[in-house]
Amino acid sequence: MPVHPIEERYGTSEMRAVWSEQNRFSCIIAAEVALAQAEAVHGMIPQAAADVIVKHARHASLARAKEIENEINHDMMAIVRSMSEACGDAGRWIHYGATSNDILDTATGLQLKQALNLIDEKLRMLLSVLLDRAAETKTLVCVGRTHGQHGVPTTYGLRFAIWASEVGRHTERLEQLRPRVVVGQMTGAVGTQAALGKKGMEVQATMMEFLGLVPVDVSNQVIARDRYAEYFMFLGNVATTLDKIGIELRTLQRTEIGEVEEAFGAKQVGSSTMPHKRNPIKSEQVCGLARIVRSAIEPALCNNTLWDERDLTNSSCERVLFPESSILTDHCIRLMTGVVRGLVINRAAIRRNLLLLQGINMAESVMIELTKKGMNRQDAHERVRVASMQALAEQRSLADILATDPEIIRFCSKQELEQLLAPDSYIGTSVHQVERVIEKLSPLCR
Repeated sequence: MPVHPIEERYGTSEMRAVWSEQNRFSCIIAAEVALAQAEAVHGMIPQAAADVIVKHARHASLARAKEIENEINHDMMAIVRSMSEACGDAGRWIHYGATSNDILDTATGLQLKQALNLIDEKLRMLLSVLLDRAAETKTLVCVGRTHGQHGVPTTYGLRFAIWASEVGRHTERLEQLRPRVVVGQMTGAVGTQAALGKKGMEVQATMMEFLGLVPVDVSNQVIARDRYAEYFMFLGNVATTLDKIGIELRTLQRTEIGEVEEAFGAKQVGSSTMPHKRNPIKSEQVCGLARIVRSAIEPALCNNTLWDERDLTNSSCERVLFPESSILTDHCIRLMTGVVRGLVINRAAIRRNLLLLQGINMAESVMIELTKKGMNRQDAHERVRVASMQALAEQRSLADILATDPEIIRFCSKQELEQLLAPDSYIGTSVHQVERVIEKLSPLCR
């Protein structure tokens, strides 16, 4: 029976597979095989033995390794013995010169390589969807809000482009962290490679070539966990971007605002008691799970503060952190991609909200124009501010209030004021900014 929601509720099958017990076992086998191959290349074990290990080691079974572990209470040695049984006499060379974490951490490197490939693919899919929505809405003028209050206009295209730009930076970060995170080691008991002799560094380099991993420059018994901490901080950063998008979409779906709406199925139920409800449950799910992903950062950082050449406090912690954070992040990217792709945009509500304040949110436009025409900027700000407060209090249009100020009319006629208060003409370079982002980031999409 499932215990954790990532076993059946959250996550994609492909990311679950990366962190499955079977794949972990396969990655450990792959690391041991690569070690034997590298040692044969450098004359440390017989080539014939390495050939047998390459051919038969993968016949070792997880079930048999578990049986052995129940007897000896050591997971790594249980796998080594199960492999040795599968390889006959050649099995005596398996794990030669290695300590457990040479293999276990290298196996983690293989899993991280797989996980990052999946995350990279999904980030680029999300980026593509965001750019499509940005192009579609680049001229859709809407209310800009600061502090939750109406500000000058913006466009939906600019919003989507800002999110796309952030996701684009995540793809850059992913590529930058690969060589620091997708790594392996073969350094022995405390990092000196003493068991491998003078060829230790060559064996490590060759082993990692076989596996497609970057070899560490130096380590003790374990790969330094600052590398893994960077991975978890990356996941937290990605999850926070998704959280940010989700919060904005949830806000814009409020009944009083109603500018966007998550796609709602014909038979979908919004509430067990309120039949009318159409809740943004997918965005809410992303926002909630982002908290779990971010919570991994603190223990991941603590895992780098081990005693001396190592202790075991990181091990149990990482058994939880790696699958949970990776699976949830992958799940949230996929979920938000679907939300953005299917997002319903209510243009009538957008227009209604844009005109709600009868021009008051366009006060900056008037202040700027008055300054251009010769009024002191500070005086213009104060006059327009006072007029705006009066318009708000009396629920009148700003144009009417401004027209009663002879000093303002001296610089701008009422007709000019009405033009200045038209929101569609005050979106600056937003369309060009969106087009620039699309041009820049489109090559990254898949």
